[in-house]
Amino acid sequence: MNVINNVRVAIRALRANMLRSSLTVLGIVIGVAAVVALLSIGRGATSNITEQVESMGTNLITISQGRSFRPGMGGASRSSSLMYKDYEAIQEKVEGINGISPYYSSQTQVSTTSRTTNYSVIGTLPAYLEVNNLEVETGRFITDTDNLERSRVVVIGQDVSDDLFEGLNPLGRTIKINNVSFEVIGVLASKGTSGIGSADSSVIIPIRTGYARIFGSMAVYNGNYTLSGITISAESKDFIDTIMYKVELVLRSQHKLGLNDDLGFTISSQEQMLSSLSDISNTMSAYLGAIAGISLLVGGIGIMNITLVSVTERTREIGLRKAVGAPQKAILFQFLVETMTLAVLGGVIGVILGSLIATIFTYLDLITAKVTFDVILLSFTSSALIGLFFGIYPAYQASKLKPIEALRYE
Repeated sequence: MNVINNVRVAIRALRANMLRSSLTVLGIVIGVAAVVALLSIGRGATSNITEQVESMGTNLITISQGRSFRPGMGGASRSSSLMYKDYEAIQEKVEGINGISPYYSSQTQVSTTSRTTNYSVIGTLPAYLEVNNLEVETGRFITDTDNLERSRVVVIGQDVSDDLFEGLNPLGRTIKINNVSFEVIGVLASKGTSGIGSADSSVIIPIRTGYARIFGSMAVYNGNYTLSGITISAESKDFIDTIMYKVELVLRSQHKLGLNDDLGFTISSQEQMLSSLSDISNTMSAYLGAIAGISLLVGGIGIMNITLVSVTERTREIGLRKAVGAPQKAILFQFLVETMTLAVLGGVIGVILGSLIATIFTYLDLITAKVTFDVILLSFTSSALIGLFFGIYPAYQASKLKPIEALRYE
């Protein structure tokens, strides 16, 4: 019952100085709202990255070019040029592979009769669809026959379809890639942008067609066709590490590299990529939360400042209460309740405001923010602890006042 009475006294004291109390609460509101909004946005970003990477397949292994280049030539050096024959060797010698697909990609001019733009043109094989967990929404994907016959057929992403055909059915229509005519035979289902590339903006053709008609000399080194990368789908997660190890051995053998030589290629799994991206995203979320926490700290200092002013203004009241027998702990508790009331009120309003900001970000499609219970609990608990921490000193000062000196205070 004493707690309820103290809360009532605290509310009356705060209402007596409504403007001052409101400005004090505002500092906590801003701090809590910032924590909720920024952490929710950070959680949303992490979730988006995770979903996009997982949509590409969790058993995926990627082999890509290293960082060794021929100065002024724009191509990779001999030791780091990924060759088509490397793909054939891996396919033949490495076990535990569910699917494997080589690809060569290049930013290339793509046009229709009314529009011209640049897209990522990918020359690949039929296995590319399954390995990269893609789906065809309309039409069909490229086939082995298309590849063997070097057919001028193309499968496009949703963004390409929208940009080039503006809502019209693209199937059977013609587009030009580097002024070479291709027939659209399929449109991929939308996958969204992951930040590491998007199938929606891809233009996919048979790899032999690409070598013969599109990519030119840049795709050839020392008489051998080169690749931008190779994607591998493992039969299960248990085989990923073994496959990566065996792939490295095959590549070293193919390029006559010793165990201590720089491989010149990057071999990575989707799980490694997901872990790295999640770590980066979580670190950024922590930094955002720390920055928002500074606002909350400033709000706490504001509470302590106002409470000290309140103690000074109510010195005679404190002396009178002590003179009639109020114990020291009662005075201490009263002022702590007042600071906690300010902090809790600011926390409630701040959580509502922060959640509203996160919802607005999601509604405007800027980013999908996720307001989770643990974020709300953390923010609310932090505001309450801030109120308690910054209220202890003023409350202690009030409780230590001597009755006679307090009553004489002018």
